[in-house]
Amino acid sequence: MSSADQAELAAQLRLTVTRLARQLRQNGHRGLSPTLAAALATIGRHGPLTLGALAEHEQVARPTVTKAVDRLEADGLVARSADPTDRRITYVALTAAGRASLDEARSRKDAWLATRLSALAADEVALLAGVLPLLERLGAPAAGPAGSSVGGPVAEAAADAPAPAGSAR
Repeated sequence: MSSADQAELAAQLRLTVTRLARQLRQNGHRGLSPTLAAALATIGRHGPLTLGALAEHEQVARPTVTKAVDRLEADGLVARSADPTDRRITYVALTAAGRASLDEARSRKDAWLATRLSALAADEVALLAGVLPLLERLGAPAAGPAGSSVGGPVAEAAADAPAPAGSAR
């Protein structure tokens, strides 16, 4: 494949994945902005986290994370707790309501996608199933400095993946 063809394929893939991600986001968390939904998913995936660690995962400034956590806490989705050995350090973790919110959002997204898949022919579904490992490889973090990104809004999609069997998530 020529580099021009590869660039065109990359543009088409980006557009398609972006549209699909937008549809999934719109069918997920009700009443939460994308920023709050991403923060909640990151806390669910990696928590309990300090506010600094959450800011790093989400690639946003600390004041942005503080405002997001304030809102999530006011909604009863997360709770703060002090480190038992250093009270200057605060952790944020999901509450039962936060876990339920994540589970409900994932169920809505799965149901929406299952409905879309049911409209496809069996051979199209099989083709998609065969392509999944390639898409997973494309979405995996790249080795080295170029792929050192740890999170952000894109991390929401990864955080929405089903938990591996036996995991604490």
